[in-house]
Amino acid sequence: MPPLFLLTVLCAPKFYHEFGWSRGTIGAAVSINLALYGLTAPFAAALMDRFGIRRVVAVALTVIALGSGLTVWMTAAWQLLLCWGLLVGLGSGSMALAFAATVTNRWFTERRGLVTGILTAASASGQLIFLPVLSWMVETHDWRPAAVTVALAALAVVPFVWLLLRDHPADVGLRPYGAKEFVPKPEPVPGAARRAVTVLLKAARTGPFWLLAGTFAICGASTNGLIQTHFVPAAHDEHMPVTTAASLLAVIGVFDVVGTVASGWFTDRFDARRLLAVYYALRGISLLFLPMLLAPSVHPPMLFFIVFYGLDWVATVPPTVALCREQYGDDSAIVFGWVLASHQVGAALVAFLGGVARDVFGSYDMVWVASGALCAAAALMSLVIRRRPAAVPAVA
Repeated sequence: MPPLFLLTVLCAPKFYHEFGWSRGTIGAAVSINLALYGLTAPFAAALMDRFGIRRVVAVALTVIALGSGLTVWMTAAWQLLLCWGLLVGLGSGSMALAFAATVTNRWFTERRGLVTGILTAASASGQLIFLPVLSWMVETHDWRPAAVTVALAALAVVPFVWLLLRDHPADVGLRPYGAKEFVPKPEPVPGAARRAVTVLLKAARTGPFWLLAGTFAICGASTNGLIQTHFVPAAHDEHMPVTTAASLLAVIGVFDVVGTVASGWFTDRFDARRLLAVYYALRGISLLFLPMLLAPSVHPPMLFFIVFYGLDWVATVPPTVALCREQYGDDSAIVFGWVLASHQVGAALVAFLGGVARDVFGSYDMVWVASGALCAAAALMSLVIRRRPAAVPAVA
């Protein structure tokens, strides 16, 4: 998840005291960011087919830097929605998990599950590196230096992307990993926006698409929308220091790397549907225990929850990508982009509604329980995704 999204969460108390913005207002900015992070993904995947991965990623990083840097001058809530919601949402969405699906499809024909897990885990590595640093900056030097740091970090990556990133194995004279023959670079696909919508309309006529979109919406609701947005404020409600709560999120990032890579390995060997069912069921059970674990200090049961949730955080991505590839073939990266859009819409809804529930009821207890029930529903939905029939060989 982009560091600026995490920075928004860390800065919530600062915004409340400096500008008087409520949790609901800040949650609205987070919701826009999360929604655009997903809704941009299918169009970005189509743009990568048209203009190449390198150009799309370089522009996306520049937009993130612009949105982050402009926040230092904001004085009104609409500016928060514009910079941290719109600009950063568009930029980060262009480098969303559809990017990992595109790279995997182009560069690998074997070990795709493992590669997807490794690329997905990279976002957790960013969380691990940036979160403690940004938390320290916010607490010690206020939120503006932290926002500038994110902007400069995004700009610093642009030259490396432009010089080192390649769009296709053929650009460097290589075969995709595991391929027996050299694969020429495909011609650019025109009409990126039209293609993204056409693929959506085609996929939307199939049952598996709605099941995948529904389960991934619940995934986003129970991770980015719930824990990543509301864990720090909820822990602060129980008088836990913000830096301590942020450090626990960083620990989630550590185990997220392990869990996602392991999930990719499992996806290459086991039924992706059953893997998803297990992941969602265990996540839902753990959320039911969270209200009993929040306290002013960190105890072993809370550490167990953090480790477990980290292992399960985005373990759902490799099997979901695999099911999109199984069901939709060459269009799978764009289809996964739309499935990711549902993930972020779910995250956006819970980011906003969770803040509203906290303002109305005075605690997050109802939010944890409701999210646990949603995860149970996702586990059942995963099991009813049908297998795509194997192609029957033509008779000579």
